[in-house]
Amino acid sequence: MERFFSEDQPLIVSSDRILYTPSSFARTALLSLQEIGSLQAKKAHASARSGLRSYLFFRVMKGLGALEYEGKSYPLEAGDCVFIDCQKPYLHRTDEKALWSLQWCHFDGPTLPLIYEKYLERGGRPAFRPKDEEAFVSVWQELFELAKGTEHVRDMRIHEGLSQLLTLLMEESWHPEDATDLPAKKKSVIPVKAYLDTHYAEKITLDDLSAKFYVNKYYLTRVFREQYGMTINSYLLSVRITQAKRLLRFTGKSVEEIGLECGLGAPHYFSRVFKEVEGMAPSKYREQW
Repeated sequence: MERFFSEDQPLIVSSDRILYTPSSFARTALLSLQEIGSLQAKKAHASARSGLRSYLFFRVMKGLGALEYEGKSYPLEAGDCVFIDCQKPYLHRTDEKALWSLQWCHFDGPTLPLIYEKYLERGGRPAFRPKDEEAFVSVWQELFELAKGTEHVRDMRIHEGLSQLLTLLMEESWHPEDATDLPAKKKSVIPVKAYLDTHYAEKITLDDLSAKFYVNKYYLTRVFREQYGMTINSYLLSVRITQAKRLLRFTGKSVEEIGLECGLGAPHYFSRVFKEVEGMAPSKYREQW
């Protein structure tokens, strides 16, 4: 880890940054920090990069600026945040008349491509205005202090901090409110979810749900995914598997009985589906738990 207090020449920014080198274990198994810092722009400038194996989060503390990313321009002001994949070309620049100050961190991890894909799938934006700005301030401060530290479990602590940051980002990614008919959407899918929660043992098809709740099946599919972050089939499978785990752990019922009771069918099908989700057969799960 190296920490720099710099006045970059010709006096473009004043920055306090920490370059962090995680252990090989952290790079291959954990979310790992690459760089974290803050800066105050001294004159108007732009920073452009691409092809970095890194993900960038930054928060505008004061001033104005803009982000250019994937063919779009996003105006930024104090309180706004950015979360982007740095493999893709990006440029950010401060306003000439309202020079900004930023807090940022670059980080990576073996699961981050999938996490970022989920972020986008849920409606995450490259730039956004957080609902709880103080939560982002707090987690950034914690990461900065950890990067300065020397404790022997520092990489694990940083992993924990970055996980908190990603949780905040995922919370901010959910944007069903963009649709003008949100109240009607919520009203149409809440009873569907409640029905799945109580009728999971029955054979349920999309056509059945469409007919029962008097809603177009394609509309229902889209709105359910928007509201709950997964398809109807995925949610139903999750409910069934959860119930199956409860019965495997806390009853003496046979695998055949449990499969039928949870709507997962005959033992061979139940076992195959259960193993796909949990990574082990129902009998093995019962033995281990």
